Amino acid sequence: MGRANVLRCARRRGSPVTAPPAGVTDPRMDAGNDTVVTEFILLGLSSRPELQPFIFVLILTMYLVNLAGNSLMVAVAWTDPKLQTPMYFLLSQLSLLDMGFASITVPQLLVHTFSRHRTIPFNRCIAQFFFFVTAGNMEGYLLAAMAYDRFVAICRPLHYTSVLTRGLCVRLVVGPWGLNVLHALLHTLLVLRLSFCSRRIPHFFCDVPALLQLSCTHPYLNELVVLTLGATVTLSPFLFILASYGRIGAAVLRLRSAAGLRKAASTCGSHVVVVSLFFGTVIRLYFTPISAHHLDRDRHVAVFYTVVTPMLNPLVYSLRNREVKGAVRRLAAGR
Repeated sequence: MGRANVLRCARRRGSPVTAPPAGVTDPRMDAGNDTVVTEFILLGLSSRPELQPFIFVLILTMYLVNLAGNSLMVAVAWTDPKLQTPMYFLLSQLSLLDMGFASITVPQLLVHTFSRHRTIPFNRCIAQFFFFVTAGNMEGYLLAAMAYDRFVAICRPLHYTSVLTRGLCVRLVVGPWGLNVLHALLHTLLVLRLSFCSRRIPHFFCDVPALLQLSCTHPYLNELVVLTLGATVTLSPFLFILASYGRIGAAVLRLRSAAGLRKAASTCGSHVVVVSLFFGTVIRLYFTPISAHHLDRDRHVAVFYTVVTPMLNPLVYSLRNREVKGAVRRLAAGR
């Protein structure tokens, strides 16, 4: 990667195109001329030293709340006989996913907070990219499966147990895992085709927009796949959720009793909150052109997506949920 590649990077990002004086090394050329990038440098959430203790304590606290809350949700869903239902099976799968999803990026962020060497080997960066895309997309499919559970419970209550069998629930989890692994593998292979102008990633993990903006040539094929196949795979669960809630809304409007309306609202309210938090951030981050991204802003929004939302999910679902509270009390009492 020589001097011409730097100029191409500058033109693509809209920065002034000026070549460095003779004998002066351009700071953007972190990888060196005609060499292959073997590691990246993650710049983290902030370069200000005085903010690092605050960032560390805040992120660590949210991560521990995530692990504690989701572990508790899995424990009560798997051990309490009263929670052996499709809804709590799917909720336990969401809790397991949230713990794994946060663990892909957060421990590394915590280690790098006080470290002067924030490097990540190229192969590990690509692996992180693969697992992040897989887990991130899987969250949407689990939320869609939970929307289907709510649809059947409200619109076809008499057929609930015959429709949502244990086998169907397992297929609703296993099938999307296979699809999302293949989808993430495609994105990973396309990233491996790129050459990079710099080793410095202005982010705290190897995210899609951050890697694409480091490319020396415009990653047209990557962007095309993100905006076509990526949009199809990622937004299909969102459209399914909207359709399910359209049917649920129509059924709720036909209810005559206030008690029925309250029950429907309590049944779906938590799920609507989680769906809004998740897909609102995903659409904002990943379905705009690469040229429109501002990485300083993106990495702060990504904290909400990767750290805050996985922490909030068990709190949202357990808040004012008598069944979960009762199961927690029984678990604490050893009954």
